Amino acid sequence: MDPKTFRQRLEAWLDTNAGELTPPREGPESMDAQMAHYFRVKRALHDAGFGRYGWPESVGGLGGSPLLRAIVGEEINLRNLADPNAWTMIEVLAPTVIDFAPTELAASVVPPFLRGEEMWCQGFSEPDAGSDLAALSCRATRTRGGWVVTGQKVWTSFIQYSRRCVLLTRTGEPGSAHRGITALLVDVDSPGLSYSPIQTMHGKLDFAEVHFHDVFVPEERLIGEENGGWRVAMDILPYERSTTFWHRGALLHRRCSDLVARVAASGDRSDTTAAALGRAFQSIVAFRSRSCDTQHRLASGEQLGVETSIDKLLIASAEQQLFETARDLLPGVIEFDDDLPAARWRTDYLYSKAATIYGGTAEIQHNIIARRLLDLGPES
Repeated sequence: MDPKTFRQRLEAWLDTNAGELTPPREGPESMDAQMAHYFRVKRALHDAGFGRYGWPESVGGLGGSPLLRAIVGEEINLRNLADPNAWTMIEVLAPTVIDFAPTELAASVVPPFLRGEEMWCQGFSEPDAGSDLAALSCRATRTRGGWVVTGQKVWTSFIQYSRRCVLLTRTGEPGSAHRGITALLVDVDSPGLSYSPIQTMHGKLDFAEVHFHDVFVPEERLIGEENGGWRVAMDILPYERSTTFWHRGALLHRRCSDLVARVAASGDRSDTTAAALGRAFQSIVAFRSRSCDTQHRLASGEQLGVETSIDKLLIASAEQQLFETARDLLPGVIEFDDDLPAARWRTDYLYSKAATIYGGTAEIQHNIIARRLLDLGPES
């Protein structure tokens, strides 16, 4: 199905089913309510067929261009029907599992993810590794029939709602850097796995600290090759830094429209205000133009790589500029207004402060662009 026809059919279906898909807005939204609604929307889209397009038939999809699933994510977030952070997890993890995991494993575990029956999480970051992913120390030791995992991860999103964790472990000798890393698919309810949610300053429990105490992982849960996990990670990170943010860009576009409407209702017609809104809108358009190009390159079969660091910098800049503009143009709302929907500006503003950190810090992205794209010298 061509993207234009697909979008038209999707829009018509969303219009018809708006009552079922629109989340309740009566009070502050808890994480439990947010995730319950996400699963409901995901299942409805799958059952209607729209959530299966753009995914291979081997994992329960209906085939077609990846652009089709990008359209679904965009429309869902333009209409404010689901949390974009939850929506991105399948785009971060499922494509790599499909490409690197054994065919039988992917065919078994990906369909429930597509159907909205389960969530997955990503076990990459560690307390002592910082932005140096190759310095991870969470260890997987060979045992009969698989591995035993011991160590710690942090900033793991949505683990309290997840069934699986795509985990990077150290299997080589200490100091072997990226050559001794192995990727495993771990069941979150495995004995010995525990986690503690982390409340961020925007009041949500998006993240957690995760502990692995002699967690057994069966041999068939290997993703890629043993000691070949760096290739898996380098396949995941470009998705995490580019195509997944297409959905967040849709949210920013919607919130920018909300801001324009709110400012217009206040009667502020000054040139200064118009210029500030224009700059915020321009930053969103810059990201969405770049992100659209990335989506089309992926759809044409290109392999995404380090150039996606540009996408990551643009979305961070757009997000922070938009909500700083909102704080300037809505005096006192972010600081003092506790009534909905005004209070959501505070949540968005506080969350935007992490935009230059999540998915890889801005400093790391600048270094990647300078060294690996512009050839300005070796990495130190």
